[in-house]
Amino acid sequence: MVRTRIVFGLLTFVTVGMIIGALFQLAFIRHLEESAGSGFPLYRRIGHKSQEGYLYLPKGFPLWEQDEDARILRIGFVKPEVISWSPRIVVLHSFLSAEECDYLIATASPRLQVSTVVDTKTGKGVKSNVRTSSGMFLNYDEKKYPMIQAIEKRISVYSQVPVENGELMQVLRYEKGEFYKSHHDYFSDEFNLKRSQRVATMLMYLSDNVEGGETHFPFAGDAECSCGGKRVIGMCVKPKKGDAVLFWSVSLDGSVDPKSRHGGCEVLGGVKWSATKWMRQKSIA
Repeated sequence: MVRTRIVFGLLTFVTVGMIIGALFQLAFIRHLEESAGSGFPLYRRIGHKSQEGYLYLPKGFPLWEQDEDARILRIGFVKPEVISWSPRIVVLHSFLSAEECDYLIATASPRLQVSTVVDTKTGKGVKSNVRTSSGMFLNYDEKKYPMIQAIEKRISVYSQVPVENGELMQVLRYEKGEFYKSHHDYFSDEFNLKRSQRVATMLMYLSDNVEGGETHFPFAGDAECSCGGKRVIGMCVKPKKGDAVLFWSVSLDGSVDPKSRHGGCEVLGGVKWSATKWMRQKSIA
């Protein structure tokens, strides 16, 4: 009888201990979920409201609210999508905020001029029927503005090319009937190659409600897509305000990539605004 009571007492003690241990374990797991964002954590709203709404982050990340880099890089907003490995093309959804898009358009509007192309013999910009848009370049003083600095840092991080390797940002406007015929962004003239080759391009869309105006990559696959209302072979990226297209003009071995050829399809309706940042192999600052 005494032995039975001892065994029963031990079993009761062990059972209670296991229950208490399980409760502590559940509490610990709950804490990890809320601090690390795994499982089904409770979320709270932080940051400012933009075109995508508010940014929601897990509880347990109080430093994110004060992290300037996270704000500049739009952590939680930018969504990369690889659409081609050869040529290398990545669409960065929500790369710019609505405010940044509107700011670039407002900055460019009073200073637009007929766009030019690079002359292969002299390396200078010349007018051509290959490109029928209007555009302007930001100047070195404007590169110091906080919003421009934030955009340029974001471009550098996502492209993994140093800021000092970037050319001045260009803002372009394509109205109905305007286009940019298929071309390469890399250089073939000695004038520009002396300063180093272009390696990558960040093309950012600044406006919505554009009919046509796609960016066409003729060597990115063999499927059909719509380019200015016409069916063409390759891949076409439709303009969407805030999205960006990052593509490389050189292969992984550093040689120029002929497959990086691309063009701006004819705009059929609305006005297409975009901003372009070309990046080089070496610093040009």
